[in-house]
Amino acid sequence: MNAMLNRLARRILLLLGRGRVMTANDSGPVQLVQVQINDLETIDGLRRLAEFGFTSMLPRDTDVAIAFLGGDRSNGVVVASNHQPSRPRGLKAGETMIYTQDGKQIYLTASGGIVVKANGQPVEIDGATTVTINAATKIRAVTPRLECTGDIIDNCDTQTSTLAELREAHDGHDHQVINVQTGGSTITTSPPNLIE
Repeated sequence: MNAMLNRLARRILLLLGRGRVMTANDSGPVQLVQVQINDLETIDGLRRLAEFGFTSMLPRDTDVAIAFLGGDRSNGVVVASNHQPSRPRGLKAGETMIYTQDGKQIYLTASGGIVVKANGQPVEIDGATTVTINAATKIRAVTPRLECTGDIIDNCDTQTSTLAELREAHDGHDHQVINVQTGGSTITTSPPNLIE
């Protein structure tokens, strides 16, 4: 009876473990991780589970928690991970952040703001048919240059002229000068005529 209880106790003790990632393989349907448990034990091919809609590639030396199904050391699953050097600190209760090892962040703050930190790298939106920004006050771009490859229309709900069309009309307009007299008179011109 004692031998059976000892085996059961050992199985229970072996249900959970922790280790440190040595390498990972992200090429298949499930990410596989090689984990060093201690100086004498390294397990290869551990499956790593993550929440639907979120994925990441664990860097070397990431701490992981492992569940060994039935206490079997050959049948483990990585259920949690933490990379100490790159984990942001100081978040307030209720805040969330998506982050990378090199410092990029999407930060959902407790005050209701969203901060995207690109860490000096490009930000790109691909494949969108329409991008709509609903800003109650204004949209401000702090940049030395703003470029657009297509047409720009201001007051788009009430008019259809593009800035290119307005610029062409401006460049082609003239001003009537009336009551011109010889001598030293000064004349103020009338409003411009658009060239149709």
